[in-house]
Amino acid sequence: MKVIEGTVSSVPPQGGRKHPHQEFIQISTDNILFIFGGAFDGLEKIIEARNRGSSMGFEANVQSMVSPTKDVLSYAEPEDLVKFGLIPEFIGRIPVITSLGKLDENTLFRVLVEPKNSLVKQYAKLFEMDNLELKFDDDALMAIARKAVDRNTGARGLRAIMESLLLDFMFDPQGCAHEGEVSISKEMVENLVLGKNCFEDARKGNLYGRG
Repeated sequence: MKVIEGTVSSVPPQGGRKHPHQEFIQISTDNILFIFGGAFDGLEKIIEARNRGSSMGFEANVQSMVSPTKDVLSYAEPEDLVKFGLIPEFIGRIPVITSLGKLDENTLFRVLVEPKNSLVKQYAKLFEMDNLELKFDDDALMAIARKAVDRNTGARGLRAIMESLLLDFMFDPQGCAHEGEVSISKEMVENLVLGKNCFEDARKGNLYGRG
C-alpha cells in the first residue's frame, strides 16, 4: 500500500532471484503512475446484480440502469470490486476506475505484426535459425485474429494459437519447408484444432510450402 501512496523502496536493479547478493537502489514512488489491470471474469454479474437491486421499489425505474449498447464493466464502482474480492484498503487508493473495450480482428492483426517484438517476428526468427523463411499471408493472420476473437481470449490468446499452428512445423522444419520457405495459409489456420496433432494432415493435404 505504501508503494502506491508514495514511498522510498529498495529495489534490486538486476532482479532479485538471479542476483540475490547485489546492492539495492532506492527509488521514490511519489511520481510513479501505477496502472492495474486484469480480466476480472465474473465482475459483470456483480455489476448487473447491483443495478437490478437499485431498480426495485415503488418509484424506481423497473428497467436496468445498464445500457445494452454500453460495456457492463464501464459501470463498475469501488463496491463492485470489493465484492469481487479485492480489499477495500487497496481499492480506496485507486482514484480512477475504467474499462477497456474488447480488441477486434483488425486490432489483433496489428498486434501480430506491428510491435518490434511481435509474435510473427519472433517465430520468423526461430525459423531463421534453421535457414528457413516463415511466411504468413494477410488472410492467414486475419484468420488467427478471428480465432482469438471467437475464443474471447484477446491478445493473450494469440500465442496459444500460433504455438498450436506452428508446433509440428518447428518439430521438423526442414521436412515442412519447400525451397527454403514455410508458408502459412488461411486454410491451415481455419482447419486448426487446439490440442490436435495436424502434422500428418498438413503433409497429406500439402498445406505447407508452395504447392
